[in-house]
Amino acid sequence: MREWINLPQLGIVGLRAKIDTGASTSSLHASDIQPFQRNGEDWVRFTAYLGTQVQRRHRCEAPLVSVKRIKSSNGQVQNRYVIRTELALGDRLWPVEFTLACRKTMRYRVLLGSKALVTGHLLVNPALSYVQDKPALPPSLPGVQ
Repeated sequence: MREWINLPQLGIVGLRAKIDTGASTSSLHASDIQPFQRNGEDWVRFTAYLGTQVQRRHRCEAPLVSVKRIKSSNGQVQNRYVIRTELALGDRLWPVEFTLACRKTMRYRVLLGSKALVTGHLLVNPALSYVQDKPALPPSLPGVQ
């Protein structure tokens, strides 16, 4: 299943996401990941990639939630930075935790795992894709390309 999403707090719009009920954690394709401090808090700065045919890049900053050991679909264990940001899907908006990972070999730059689906109270029909309308843009979204 696939859907169009926005990540408005990161200034990211028009991103195709793969819905994966077999994955617990959601993941966002990122590179150039750099942890830093802001006002005594842990943050992370990274480049998000927004397309496959036409590469769009967007530099982002977000508070760091944690660093998790994640076992990827190919069996490799990695330490990944975790951020929490709002996800817009259809007419819904809710906070979702994303691990930052290199997904350049994957077709979709975002994977929505089961935790995000449960938190968003979503029902999944695996036979359907793009059921929701593209999320509407908030009236004042800073830094949108």
